[in-house]
Amino acid sequence: MRSGFDDSRQRRSNAPEASSRASGIRAYLGGEDGRTLVLFGLFLVAVLIVVCRLVWYQVIQHDELTQKAHERRSNVMAVQARRGTIYDRNGNVLAMSEDCLTIVCNPSEINEPYLTAEVIAAHLGGETNDYVDSLSGDTTFAYVRRKVDTELANAIADELADKGLPGVYYQQDSRRVYPYGATGGQVLGIVGVDGDGLSGLELYYDDVLGGTNGEMVLETGYLGTPIAGAAAEVTQEAVDGTDIVISLDINVQRVAEERIVEGVKEYKAESGSVMVTNPKTGEILAACSTPLLDQTDLSVVEEGATSIKLVSDSYEPGSIFKVLTFAMGIEQGVVDPTDSYYVPAYLQVGDDIVSDDDGRGVDMYMTPREILRRSSNTGAALVAQEKIGADGFAEGVASFGIGQLTGIDYPGEVTGIVKTRGEYDGSSVGSMSFGQGLAIPLVQMVRAIGAVANHGVPMTPHFLVAVGTDEATWEAGERIISENTSRKVVDMMRTVIEEGTGEPAQVPGYDVAGKTGTGERADTEKGGYLEDKFTSSLIGFAPAADPTVLVYAGLNGTPYLAYASAAPLFSSIMGEALTDMGVLPAA
Repeated sequence: MRSGFDDSRQRRSNAPEASSRASGIRAYLGGEDGRTLVLFGLFLVAVLIVVCRLVWYQVIQHDELTQKAHERRSNVMAVQARRGTIYDRNGNVLAMSEDCLTIVCNPSEINEPYLTAEVIAAHLGGETNDYVDSLSGDTTFAYVRRKVDTELANAIADELADKGLPGVYYQQDSRRVYPYGATGGQVLGIVGVDGDGLSGLELYYDDVLGGTNGEMVLETGYLGTPIAGAAAEVTQEAVDGTDIVISLDINVQRVAEERIVEGVKEYKAESGSVMVTNPKTGEILAACSTPLLDQTDLSVVEEGATSIKLVSDSYEPGSIFKVLTFAMGIEQGVVDPTDSYYVPAYLQVGDDIVSDDDGRGVDMYMTPREILRRSSNTGAALVAQEKIGADGFAEGVASFGIGQLTGIDYPGEVTGIVKTRGEYDGSSVGSMSFGQGLAIPLVQMVRAIGAVANHGVPMTPHFLVAVGTDEATWEAGERIISENTSRKVVDMMRTVIEEGTGEPAQVPGYDVAGKTGTGERADTEKGGYLEDKFTSSLIGFAPAADPTVLVYAGLNGTPYLAYASAAPLFSSIMGEALTDMGVLPAA
């Protein structure tokens, strides 16, 4: 009994201690109030994190995120600047920009793509199926046709509206137009659909003509594709390009193109080239080469049509180079027009035997005038080898700028292939004296012979006359030969036209000086030269004593010598140029 009492008392005495430990544990765990505090603390931490993130996104990164969101919802497109107008020397508009519309569509809005395509094809041409793909693609933006005549685009819009066919839209645009059609196409060049110059002067002066494009923001859909017909905002206005005036005379250009096309056909040539300049200023009145470029219709562009071969391609100049040979000889004091040379029918030039094109089989005495009149290869080689020499010849070639860029303002100019003095071999001087053994773009000969015509001072062949209201400045080059040398050479060149190989190049009533050239064509496969494949040319100027017009006319790959091909071609072009420039015939 006692012991049981004691046990009971012991249990009672331990109860408060257990209760105390339980309370401590509950307090440690937080109890009701403690748990509430812990949960509240965690809540505060969570709120603080959220607030910090909101501050981070909405304050610190606000601008960046806004920009990214804007970029996802918008697409920046160029607003094309209106290109400057190109005028010829007489104020005629050769190339200008006019307003037009570019037709676009939102395929997601088009419910009848085939019917819509039928309407468009009826106005723009082509087959209905040509337009169906654009109108039914899995996108919100597609081009239907760029740079469409405004009246034509409006007619399409009206018919689509009448038939309840949605999803086609129209954007303001501009396009290049040519009041004189394809005339001067190679000179003017091509403008691409994005408004950039791709060839010719449109490319060379693109920074002047092109202006500065503006920017337009379009709303975009999935993957950033613009939504045709959605709201658009011009964020930067376009700055239009500047007008330019060029030296071309559109009438001379037209005749040059007509005659060279006829000449290529008539004389069975592979191609032909013409350049007409004013040797006093270097201004180019006309320039072209076949095949011509029709920049109004680019559906078919023949190979080589986008460049002028006189600038971009190299050929052996042939006998027109003899003018420079005698000019350098006279200038260096080792040749005089009254000298007489014993000229053999055949002459050793390095490992080659040189003869004359006229088939002369006998030796004879010739003056420089007679050598030019007859266009004697052996005579020119003899004088170059025995009188001028390698050092003097190399010096003369360099002074005339042969093998160097002329600086013409037209893309694609090449230097050609001309040996330096250190590269000369036994045949170099003799063969180069009559235009073989070197290959150059013949604009170099236009500049060099232009210097002879301009009393010894070269001018850079060029097109640009003015930019806006500011006149372009073209500096004269350093004098190459003296006025006295120029007079002597010009007088010999008169003889070539009056009674020599250039006689068919005469222009009735005018004093013309010139020189024919018949360069052989190299056989790139077998070596040597091709038979009956000549570069026949004539370069000359008038009036001889004080020239205002210089013409180069050349035919490449023709079986005809210059006398029977390039000379009559030259005459017709020179006659037109003199008349157009207001040069009256001698009384």
